[in-house]
Parts: sequence; C-alpha cells; structure tokens
Amino acid sequence: MKISPSDAIGATARHVEDRERDGQKVVVVIASRTYPTTLDDLWDALTSKERIARWFMPISGDLRLGGHYQLHGNAGGTVTACDPPEKLALTWEFAGQTSWVDVFLLPDPQGGTSLTLEHSAVVDKGFWDQYGPGATGVGWDLGFMGLGMHIKAPNNPLPDDYDTWTATPDAADFVRKLSDDWGAASIAYGTDREKALAAAERTRQFYRGETPPDQAG
Repeated sequence: MKISPSDAIGATARHVEDRERDGQKVVVVIASRTYPTTLDDLWDALTSKERIARWFMPISGDLRLGGHYQLHGNAGGTVTACDPPEKLALTWEFAGQTSWVDVFLLPDPQGGTSLTLEHSAVVDKGFWDQYGPGATGVGWDLGFMGLGMHIKAPNNPLPDDYDTWTATPDAADFVRKLSDDWGAASIAYGTDREKALAAAERTRQFYRGETPPDQAG
C-alpha cells in the first residue's frame, strides 16, 4: 500500500485542557477522529496484538483488565479499564515517567465509529514551554494515520517503505501540518501565540530528527 497522509489531513480534532487526577493537576491532550468501520471492528484493531502490530508497532503482554503490556522499543504499562467495545484505559510508562491514556469509542451518527484518545500527564513546565502539546500529539497523529491505513486494508502490515517515507518531503510537509495544528490547539488552550508557535516549530524539528536527543526534555 502506498503511504499517503491525505486521508488524515483535516480528519482529526485536537483539544487541550487542564484536569485533576489523583489530587494532581494534569494536562490532557485530546485527539478525535472518525473511522469508516464498525464499533466492534475498531475495538478489535485497538486491542488485538496481531492487528496493533500491523498499524502501530509490535506489542507483547496481556491486553485485559489488570494486564501488563509492552510496545517493543517504546512505552509499557498496565491496563486499568477495559469495557468492550467502548473504553480502554492504561498507564503509559516510558523513560521513567508515568502518564495515562484513555480511549473512547462511539458510533458516529453520520456513519462509522468515533475514536477519542485522551493522554493525561503531570507536565514539566520547561518541557511544555519547549514543545507544547505536539510532543505527545504528533506521535498519536502518526498512529492515527497508520490506523486509518489499516482500516482500509486490515490484512496488510505496515508498508515496507515506511521508514524510507519518513525521510520524504511528503512526510516533512505532513509533520509540519500536524505540528502547526497542535500549535493552534495550544493557542486555544491559552498559551501565548508566539510561544505556542515556537514550541510547534521545535516539535516539528524534533520529529524530523533536527533536534539533538539531549535537547528533547
């Protein structure tokens, strides 16, 4: 399958808000998109280890309530809620930090199934000022793109040329668009416009490999 982000552009709604979790202030990065499939099929795509590997990355462990999971080379954690086919919640443990991911599925009145992902974290102010919500949001956007490709062709693995595609001008334009969209969400959240746009640019640089790892947080 040819990689094309065109279906993903304009398909996702983005929002940022403050909440309280376990007595702590958290910032919640929220992304929503509707997929042209049934509620049960989208739930299966999100909870089947075999299918997750086709659109996101290999995963091991137990995706049941209380089970532990590990994304290979990335985050791991514990499944804290599993209410098929409508809600999945888990801890997101990476680089010594723990945050929380909640996923909600609902039938869309106009057809298909709506997916809302909420990623909550106790935010380090310095990191937030440097990158804003795009540090988390762009990564999920890329996952949303992969999920959209998978829903279209569920038996296909991620294309062999995915790593090559990430170095193309097409991918660069897509990451810039995603970073700008999260910058707009940050402005709507209340961040100063110039600071939000500067953070969005640093996010773009990071996802394009233009920022040294020791400056990533």
